[in-house]
Amino acid sequence: MRSLAVSTALLLSLLGCATTPQPAATAHGPARDTLWLDRLTWGASSTDLAALRSLGRAGWLDAQLQPRNPAALPAAAQSQIDALSITQVELLPLVQRMEVQRKAADAVTDDAAKADAQKNYQQALTKLAREASARALLHALYSPNQVQEQLTWFWFNHFNVHQFKHNLRVMVGDYEQGLRVRALGSFRELLGYAVRHPAMLRYLDNEQNAANRINENFARELLELHTLGVGGGYSQRDVQELARVLTGLGVNLTDNKPRLKPEQEARYRRAGLVEFNPARHDFGDKALLGITVKGEGEAELDQVLDLLAKHPSTARHVSGKLAQFFVADDPAPALVERMAERWRQTDGRIADVMRAMVQSPEFEASLGAKFKSPTHYVVSAVRLAYADKMVLNTGPMIGWLYRLGQAPYNRQTPDGYPMDENAWAGPGQMATRFEIARAIGSGSAGLFKVEGEAKDRPAFPQLAQPLYYDGIAPRLAPATQQALAQATSPQEWNTYLLASPDFMHR
Repeated sequence: MRSLAVSTALLLSLLGCATTPQPAATAHGPARDTLWLDRLTWGASSTDLAALRSLGRAGWLDAQLQPRNPAALPAAAQSQIDALSITQVELLPLVQRMEVQRKAADAVTDDAAKADAQKNYQQALTKLAREASARALLHALYSPNQVQEQLTWFWFNHFNVHQFKHNLRVMVGDYEQGLRVRALGSFRELLGYAVRHPAMLRYLDNEQNAANRINENFARELLELHTLGVGGGYSQRDVQELARVLTGLGVNLTDNKPRLKPEQEARYRRAGLVEFNPARHDFGDKALLGITVKGEGEAELDQVLDLLAKHPSTARHVSGKLAQFFVADDPAPALVERMAERWRQTDGRIADVMRAMVQSPEFEASLGAKFKSPTHYVVSAVRLAYADKMVLNTGPMIGWLYRLGQAPYNRQTPDGYPMDENAWAGPGQMATRFEIARAIGSGSAGLFKVEGEAKDRPAFPQLAQPLYYDGIAPRLAPATQQALAQATSPQEWNTYLLASPDFMHR
């Protein structure tokens, strides 16, 4: 058997070019279709390629932009999801159950017992967030709605919240599910959903935003990140006025209604955990983005969200982010403008904006040149290695994403994870990716070790499959072909392929 030093040397030789995109212009037929699928899925599979050959690109894209909801997952994946607490219990009772546990822990008087109770509470919250991560990864691995799944990740990143603030670990799964079903609809619907979700309201401190005690956090991010973007034509005064519009919108973790004056009762609204409390709202008129917003209570927010969703700056800002995620780190301005124009024509319908992007010459020309983010790398590697074998334990994947710096729901700042190559292509990142490639390629990744069972279930990956021969091998760079030819075992061969610069790009 070849020494580990020789194997490592070959990996290091690949490291030198791992961030260099390979030209895709010479790829034709199934190889080019595989690149196209790599861009629109979490990693092309033989099933995807067969569907594309049957339907053609246009037919495949039509099916993706009008997905079946809920997606028809394989039974073994769906059964894993069905067993999760976040699937079995609605958000309101789940949050309230956790609140009972938190209050009980806080009420313990013995210091040691109190510490244990609080630790158990934190572990219970973490378990719920890991359930959400597992569900997201199972959808990414096995959902036939691959464009929808990529957009689910994109929208969570766009409307980012951080799991470790307050009790958001119990909320992130519900928040993500709502984004999933709206991912290809109108931006206005997405915006309204995100703005009124308890995870967002807690994360950006709108519970603290009340008349005469203004908190601008949510208003600033809503303009700068979620809609208009930096340079989108708003001022600090607009931030202050939007903060006034948002007063009174908060979260109520109890079943108790606040005490209100008789004239305020009709204006109070409660939907799940979210409430609009008129006693905390600033009912004065506001001047925002050149219009007057009359002080009418919660209806003000819908008026402003309509304005923001239709604004030309929002069309350009969000179209630019979509193009950065799907096409290039620095997308062509002409492409972004065409996407923004389709946005304006369709009133922000995401499916139509996506179609304009995918059918563009810039999209076709970019195939094979977009560096994979950690999530793209991990999910695509597992999809290729175990296309026909169901992962039973997503824990290793979650662990890899933590090591790579892109764990689900774990970006602390509201701007979301960066989507450019510079953020993910450092030497440390590459070394970790190579370790992951070796774990997957050798079959020792732990993806089939079920919790509670003593032994891992053996499952050797099958990378040399029809997809490889039809869609990957014809476009491999000479350096990659040379490294694969020097592999002395299937494990080495798998590792070299997953560590290659070709596989690092999509």
